[in-house]
Amino acid sequence: MPDPLIEHTAAPSLEDPVMIAAFRGWNDAGDSASFAAEHLGRIWSAERFASIDPEEFFDFQAVRPRVELIDGHTRHITWPANDFFAAHLEGTPPAILLVGTEPNTRWRTFSDLIVDVARTYDVKMVITLGALLADVPHSRPVPITGTAVDQDLIDKLGLQRSRYEGPTGIVGVLHDSLGRAGISSASLWAAVPHYLAITPNPKAAFALLEKTGELLESSIDITSLRHAADAYEERVTDMVASDEDVQAYVRLLEERADERARQEEIELPTGDALAAELERFLRERDESGPGE
Repeated sequence: MPDPLIEHTAAPSLEDPVMIAAFRGWNDAGDSASFAAEHLGRIWSAERFASIDPEEFFDFQAVRPRVELIDGHTRHITWPANDFFAAHLEGTPPAILLVGTEPNTRWRTFSDLIVDVARTYDVKMVITLGALLADVPHSRPVPITGTAVDQDLIDKLGLQRSRYEGPTGIVGVLHDSLGRAGISSASLWAAVPHYLAITPNPKAAFALLEKTGELLESSIDITSLRHAADAYEERVTDMVASDEDVQAYVRLLEERADERARQEEIELPTGDALAAELERFLRERDESGPGE
């Protein structure tokens, strides 16, 4: 029996799709994640096939619907949406895009609805996109953190196990629901400069989709997004140059970012190499005697 909380407008035929989800709100610094997901919908010509009814999940005084005029005189109300889109792709598995807004209430029920859609279409993996504010400069590559719970997925995709403790958003709750349902999932997070109020952030969106392409082992056409990212960086650099204090702060962040990059380039010795070095040290110490 169809769930009354989800309105289906179509029933696409999808074989082993991947689901990519992004939510506006707490998980979406600089509107980077939602902008990335919307860009995917455009370049993939994705078609909406289902929506979650907002009535049960939103406090409309906190997330207000918007009114607009159609043809200059007809008033139309747009409610907070969480929409599912189907994308049939050439040379790669199909995709389901979920683009929406973090709900205010009933997060467990909301997450279970998404899990039900994933089960209905036999989704093999769910990738969520997110963005957070961080002490990073706009003039350096956007740091992307990829996390997962399943160890096989961590090893296969080069991710890491999340060690975060603290307040979470709908993304964290959704991954918990997916894990309990036995559906593999991964979470990609972009670090966005906290000193910028310009939205959306196409540079962070570009970095998220670049990493998404790596996880899917497919090429995503993000050429236009690259151009937008370059123009965005130039615009921000011009703005920063007009304020000496901000310029000095950005230089400090750049120095820290460059130092982190240098540290990451240092190749750590393997366990076998460390063991061999320890054996060599102990052997030489024994040969030299206690007086040395």
